Amino acid sequence: MALAPDPTQVPISKKDSPVISWDPLVLLIDKPKGLTSFDVIRRLRRVSPIRKIGHAGTLDPMATGLLICLSGKATRLMNHFMGQRKIYTGVIRLGQTTPSFDAETEVESSEDISHLTSEMLDQARTRFVGEITQYTPIYSAVKVGGERLYKKARRGESIPTPPRQVTVHHFELGERTGSDLPFEVECSSGTYIRSIAHEFGQLLGVGGHLVVLRRTHSGSFVANDAWDLSELLKAAGTDQ
Repeated sequence: MALAPDPTQVPISKKDSPVISWDPLVLLIDKPKGLTSFDVIRRLRRVSPIRKIGHAGTLDPMATGLLICLSGKATRLMNHFMGQRKIYTGVIRLGQTTPSFDAETEVESSEDISHLTSEMLDQARTRFVGEITQYTPIYSAVKVGGERLYKKARRGESIPTPPRQVTVHHFELGERTGSDLPFEVECSSGTYIRSIAHEFGQLLGVGGHLVVLRRTHSGSFVANDAWDLSELLKAAGTDQ
């Protein structure tokens, strides 16, 4: 299986297709909740004859959905896949904040949200469309001073985090149920969706954090075409 000169023509293994060769190989994996992106890579290495496997865009442990994994010579296409637009669906819980901006840490403050109207939500939504500046969450794997930020956060340190420019192409809200607000975001690579959830709540004056997140698209690839990780491992001869 030769590596095609056009990255978009690299063979993509779907859940109804057998894995023919691990070099080169681009695998679409539907990452389950509770695993880190590197946990998925570790499991793939158990069944692969080669060790050179990576992924094109981290998903947090609580997130599910499309994780593009690259094996062998396909790893040189990582930047191509990482640079693609992403689409996410999820749920923001309004009125509660957490240190990590998501449900991975305990709620630290709560506010009444009974005064919020649909008009207020939509007005706040428009502030997050276009080019925006985000500050990296303190609970992240980004290194500052040679150490990952989440390690500093766990020690209770409070330090300025680096900003980044990202683009949100669209940010649509669904119908709120109590404090839970569903949404869909299409954004550039490197966008922190939990930062949007946090900052959206801050703009409304009530706080908010991410409780559900799923990556549905990366470029032209969709989660519906991805392998279920357990099914892939069983097909490869292991259920680990």
